Amino acid sequence: MTSTVSWKDGMAFNGELGGFDVPLDADEKFGGVGYGPAPKGLMLTALVGCTGMDVIAILTKMKIAPTKFTVDAEATLTSEHPKVFDQIRVIYRFEGEDLNEAKLQRAVQLSQEKYCGVSAMLRPIAQLSRSIYVNGSLLCVKDDPPPVVRPGAA
Repeated sequence: MTSTVSWKDGMAFNGELGGFDVPLDADEKFGGVGYGPAPKGLMLTALVGCTGMDVIAILTKMKIAPTKFTVDAEATLTSEHPKVFDQIRVIYRFEGEDLNEAKLQRAVQLSQEKYCGVSAMLRPIAQLSRSIYVNGSLLCVKDDPPPVVRPGAA
């Protein structure tokens, strides 16, 4: 896997990954002009994309077919440089009829604990938690233990 960025102007870059264009820019408070998302935000998108794909693949094998499925992520950053994620909450939202809740939980668990490489890369620096909603109702919440060492920690 390779990726390249080329400086455009100000804090904006054109990224290329596997033949796809990826615009990047800093947040406005750091000189960005809204050309594209900031890199840390793309990390969250990578996380929810990775786990979402895992969950759908697992549910397909289980013959579970939600009519709608979304994955959100909310994160906080450390206050000191390098500012890294210290807490990430992943929210899974399933909609559909006759969804087997135990299988939904199992699919999410397998993604988070076995298959999602992005989760595995983030887990050493951030405490991950997950919530599962089915048809708008909270099914469960799980908090991983906090990481042992964070970048920049004494």
